[in-house]
Amino acid sequence: MTTEQHPVLGHWINNRSLPGGSGREAPLHNPADGTRTGSVALASATEVDTAVAAAVAAGPGWRATSLSRRTGLLYRYRELLAARREEVARRITAEHGKVHSDALGEVARGLEIVELACSAPEKLKGELSTEVSARIDVSSLRQPLGVVAGITPFNFPAMVPLWMFPLAVVCGNTFLLKPSEKDPTAARYLAELAAEAGFPPGVLNVVNGDREAVEALLDHPDIAAVSFVGSTEVARAVQLRAVGAGKRVQALGGAKNHMVVLPDADLDHAADQAVNAAYGSAGERCMAISVVVAVGAIGDELVRRIAERAERLRIGPGDDPASEMGPLISREHRDRVAAYVHNAPEQGAEVVVDGTGYRVPDHPDGYYLGVSLLDRVSTDADAYRDEIFGPVLAVVRVGTYEEAVALVNGSRWGNGAAVFTRDGGAARRFQLEVEAGMVGVNVPIPVPVGAHSFGGWKDSLFGDLHIYGNDGIAFYTRGKVVTTRWPDPSDAGVDLGFPRHDRP
Repeated sequence: MTTEQHPVLGHWINNRSLPGGSGREAPLHNPADGTRTGSVALASATEVDTAVAAAVAAGPGWRATSLSRRTGLLYRYRELLAARREEVARRITAEHGKVHSDALGEVARGLEIVELACSAPEKLKGELSTEVSARIDVSSLRQPLGVVAGITPFNFPAMVPLWMFPLAVVCGNTFLLKPSEKDPTAARYLAELAAEAGFPPGVLNVVNGDREAVEALLDHPDIAAVSFVGSTEVARAVQLRAVGAGKRVQALGGAKNHMVVLPDADLDHAADQAVNAAYGSAGERCMAISVVVAVGAIGDELVRRIAERAERLRIGPGDDPASEMGPLISREHRDRVAAYVHNAPEQGAEVVVDGTGYRVPDHPDGYYLGVSLLDRVSTDADAYRDEIFGPVLAVVRVGTYEEAVALVNGSRWGNGAAVFTRDGGAARRFQLEVEAGMVGVNVPIPVPVGAHSFGGWKDSLFGDLHIYGNDGIAFYTRGKVVTTRWPDPSDAGVDLGFPRHDRP
């Protein structure tokens, strides 16, 4: 079919839809059955300029809007988003493929950050010290940066944008969102809801695109900061290019999250949580557990219990209430993930569960892959070294707690890590010794609630501030210190000495 026979999703600038002008488009598909559902316009640098100009023009008025007014709009937005959550989830499932319940969970986690943004008056209040010296007061305040941009991934097409723009705009910035071109309609709907809530034109804009649009955002002189979530390789490149252009950068990269199971752990609970954390959303989560580290003699029994549960999972279309796991995002990604399972035996691993032959009879062209479980995986194997981003769980066996921690800390990534144990002392030791930004104790996916910040260490984060929480407020604002002294007749005279606060 020609692209003219499909709807084309354009850009969202100044609270209205604009068609693409570059002449370039990318196809959109339903992963559940492989059908073409539409196209998305891919922005040129010129179209990025248009969106940035809209955000720049809206900036002074939005920054001058009272904090109570900005917060009031966020409250209204929160109510709209809560009321339309089913529609947002439907769009996520239709383009990403995750099951509807998982899509609803994504919206719920995004709502947490909208609610955090509603508390901005508390987060943005300054500090004042009076009489630091004779009749001198010093105050600290935080001010918006200007125009900020967010570049978001395909795996959470609603949640990650909601981690960014609510905090950015309530702080007084205007925002330009570049969602993944694989599943952009949920992000577009979020922007439409913002317009419905009353956000002025130009405050929140959406530009669809690929590498050309990303590079235009990173280079644009009117963009003050960039927040990014994606692979490690791209996150590193984003940081280098944007910092070189003088921007503040927050770039969250990939992960290889380990779940350490100690000999005293409740193995049924550990097996349940390993399956949930490895195969939820088809493993397309940066916080998915992709490695289970079995410590001591529990390996055989733990692998048996994980395999037993994995083989019972129901895989099918995301809009089918019976499905527990949906398809992957694309045919190419599915085949790449399957190759790790096919190549595992020659690299020394045992394939305990092989999901590469899984098919959904009524959807032969869907991008489905069954779950796979690899045991006795070597740290030299591709399945251990690479971020697979699919429903493949590797089990590595070690003899001691110390070996387990050394294994986790030897990974290039440090997004999340978990330990399963009944021993409080071992758990406390793990949370202090493990090199990861987010740690779970008997919790496999330790994604923090909105009041805390999300982010990893090592190759999982490029930049010094995590996303949302207090770090999010700090990222979207900059500090200013004001020192005030009102003239007094006794102040007459010249004094060339360095200002000192201990003088009267």
